Formats: sequence, structure tokens, C-alpha cells
Amino acid sequence: MKYMFASDIHGSAYYCKKTLEVYRQSGSARLILLGDLLYHGPRNDLPKEYDPKQVLTMLNEYKDQIYAVRGNCDSEVDQMVLEFPMMADYALLSLNGKTFYATHGHVYHQEALPPMRPGDILVHGHTHLPAAKAMGEGYLLNPGSVSLPKGGNPASYGILDGTVFAIFDFEGGKLAEIEL
Repeated sequence: MKYMFASDIHGSAYYCKKTLEVYRQSGSARLILLGDLLYHGPRNDLPKEYDPKQVLTMLNEYKDQIYAVRGNCDSEVDQMVLEFPMMADYALLSLNGKTFYATHGHVYHQEALPPMRPGDILVHGHTHLPAAKAMGEGYLLNPGSVSLPKGGNPASYGILDGTVFAIFDFEGGKLAEIEL
């Protein structure tokens, strides 16, 4: 099966719309959101077309297709308006025979690993930097940020297709790919 991963929308209606367009076109079974959905946070500039109300309306249309975890900019107030659960700090997902530890990345990340077994996959956002690499006996994946990319990277998202995870920009360019 195919799954789409996105992180750090930060209230950008422009990039939320682009993310949902790619999701629809990708044929993915689920959209996995890795936190920081509605607000930009005090350290970030306002993203393009900042409109958290429009973002929540768009995301709620896909409530039965979204798995989401809480980011450091997400709050209980956000959960009151979003119609899908997003307040858990992590989710354990079994996708295509692999175990994914999905989290935002502000608590668990490469330097502070959650309990993982060999072959497990840590996938998170938070840094706004795309990554797809082997890490010890497992893997580290980060789809980057759809709205506020850092490190000179373009806005990006990830697609898991079978056992291949690839990171793409919104123009269709492939930034990274790894066989899991």
C-alpha cells in the first residue's frame, strides 16, 4: 500500500491545499500528519496564506483518512476544532509489514530515540529538514516541512510505496529515497 507523510503545515492554507492535492493524486491509503498543523509558533515567520481556520476546514474533510500526532505548536484547543485525533505524542503504525514510530520530533528524534527494535522506523518532522537514512539497526525518516522548509530545502512531503520511502518537492522532484 501507499501512504503519504506530511509535517509542519503551520496554518498555511496554501500548502495545506497543495498537500491535499498531492494526497488525492497519489492514491495513498492514508495521510499521516506529523504535527504542527494549525499554528506557526513563536519562532517561525507566518507561512504563505496563513489561515488556520481554513486549514482546519480542509483537514476535517479528510478526517476518516488521517492519522495524526501532536506537534509542539499543537494544543488542546486545536483538538476541539479538528475532527480527528491528534493529541497523542506518538503513534505506532504497522505499514506494509514494517513498524513505524511516528512522532513530531520535539521529544523523540535521532539523539533521543524511543524504544525501538531492529528494523523499526522512526519518522518525524519538527526540524523542517528532509531525511531518509539508515540509523543503527533501523531507519530515520523526516518528510521535511510542507510550509516552512529550512536549510535551503524546498517544501516537501514523503510517500511510502511498498517498502520504498521517497521525499518529494511539490514540483515532483525527488529529494531522497530509501529502501526500508
